[in-house]
Amino acid sequence: MQISEESKERLVKVFNIGKTVTHYGWIPLILWLGYTQSNPKPQLMRVINPLA
Repeated sequence: MQISEESKERLVKVFNIGKTVTHYGWIPLILWLGYTQSNPKPQLMRVINPLA
């Protein structure tokens, strides 16, 4: 089964978008999960800047 050129281009575009979203969203996701799942909740400024 062969994939058409148009389908290949769409797949490449989707993978590139997914790669970009993962690249820029990974650390904010981890920070958000840590902030929402911790008990007691730290002050938001301490999460963003530990020296504050």
